Amino acid sequence: MRYLHTMVRVRDDKAAIEFYCQQLGMVEIRRYDSEPGRFTNIFLAAPGDADTAAESKAPVLELTYNWDPEDYTGGRNFGHLAFETDDIYALCQKLQDSGVTINRPPRDGRMAFVRSPDGISIELLQKGEALEAAEPWASMGNTGSW
Repeated sequence: MRYLHTMVRVRDDKAAIEFYCQQLGMVEIRRYDSEPGRFTNIFLAAPGDADTAAESKAPVLELTYNWDPEDYTGGRNFGHLAFETDDIYALCQKLQDSGVTINRPPRDGRMAFVRSPDGISIELLQKGEALEAAEPWASMGNTGSW
C-alpha cells in the first residue's frame, strides 16, 4: 500500500492557493477541471516532495474547489485519505471479512471507499490500470455515505 493524498474542500480556490503556496510554501503540481462535475482539483506538494509528487502523483494535498457555493459544516470540508493498493478486490475482501463496511464497492475495478472506526473516509485506488469488473463487487450497491 502507498499513501497518495489527503483531500480538503475549499470555498475560495484563490485564497487557498495564496495560503498553501505563497504563505505555507507548497508547490502546485497539477490541476484538473471537471466541467460536468463543476469542480476543480488542485494538487499540491511540499517543496521537498515536489519532484516525487510530479512523477508518481504522491504524496500530495488535494484541494477540491466546488464551483457552486456550499457551506461546509460537520467536517464536510475534509474529504478523505487515499491509498493505492496492488489488488483492490483482495484488500476489499480482507476488510469486509474483518467486519469493515465497503461503503463504495470497487464496481469499476479502480476505486472503493471505506470508513475508519472514527468515521474518516478512506479512498482505495487500484495501482495501475483498473481491474476487470468482478463479482460480488460489480453489482454491489453503496452503503451509507463515503
